Amino acid sequence: MRKGRELTQLPDVSRAPTMTDVARVAGVSHQTVSRVLSDHPNVSAKTRAAVTKVIEQLGYRRNSAARALATRRTHTLGVIAVNTTLHGPASTVAGVQEAARDRGYLTSAVTLRTATQTALAEAMQHLAGWGVEGIVAVTPQRDAVRALAALEAPCPVVTVEGGHTLDLPGVSLDQNLGARMITEHLLASGHATVWHVAGPPDWLESEARTQGWQDALRDAGAEVPPLLRGDWSPMSGYQAGQQLAGRVRGARGRGAGLTAVFVANDQMALGVLRALREAGLRTPEDVAVAGFDDIPEAEFFPPPLTTIRQDFASLGRDSIGLLLDHIEGRTDESTHLVVAPELIVRASTARRVSPPGERPA
Repeated sequence: MRKGRELTQLPDVSRAPTMTDVARVAGVSHQTVSRVLSDHPNVSAKTRAAVTKVIEQLGYRRNSAARALATRRTHTLGVIAVNTTLHGPASTVAGVQEAARDRGYLTSAVTLRTATQTALAEAMQHLAGWGVEGIVAVTPQRDAVRALAALEAPCPVVTVEGGHTLDLPGVSLDQNLGARMITEHLLASGHATVWHVAGPPDWLESEARTQGWQDALRDAGAEVPPLLRGDWSPMSGYQAGQQLAGRVRGARGRGAGLTAVFVANDQMALGVLRALREAGLRTPEDVAVAGFDDIPEAEFFPPPLTTIRQDFASLGRDSIGLLLDHIEGRTDESTHLVVAPELIVRASTARRVSPPGERPA
């Protein structure tokens, strides 16, 4: 009669295998199986290989709820975001969720129409009820930042676009630098100054982009034109474009006039391009146009749009990394990471050639 592990009884196939089943078939203790599953260093390579083989043979899957009770870790993170119909917030959430998956975490997301203190508090309590270990809050609006600052969070929180104004760890794109890059590019292309269609005043991104535009013009000794404002939508860009077209027509025959526009996002830039085209103005020959975001459609605009690319993947990776550091106590509340923007030059801002009788900038 044979002796040893070959006589070990296999588990009943009518039920899901348990950790005890794995231990019995592998001929090891329950604690050894637990150490293998937790990737504990105090397990020999031979034992680890044997246990892993049995796990695969039996099709054993860990009970996440039981593991969470034992370790007090759920490997689930929360995400709170506002206005996810817009490209920036939606892409940021997608980047955060992808980065969490790459680190072995699930995400539970709550999207809000308005970021009131009550709405944020309810969202946090909802996520806490699901056992999230920490929360990434996408807070690009000033009201959202103020509301978040007034709350006592039930778990560690990291902000995206807004943390620099809070005593919370945060990650953001350097919006100011991106606007400077666009403005300096247009000035270097031969334009005397650059007009600007800004986003809504309560958005931190809009404020930073406007400030970067103004700083670049002042540093170059260029005139700072009157500000136009939209609401991120193509329609608001179209309406601003109609105003710009009127100014271009009024300036003809009187010097350089209005020859370049920096629009605070690509969707508004699409509206500006249409308004200029309907007014009989060419881009970039009459008016160069640049945007911000580099949405997937930007390179297919008529003409392809010069813009600033936001690295949403890096925003996601940095925010998840910072949140996990915060959960583990490896960072303090003043930590803020900044992601660099990238200038993408396309046909909408081709270098300007001054017409006869006009002085080059």
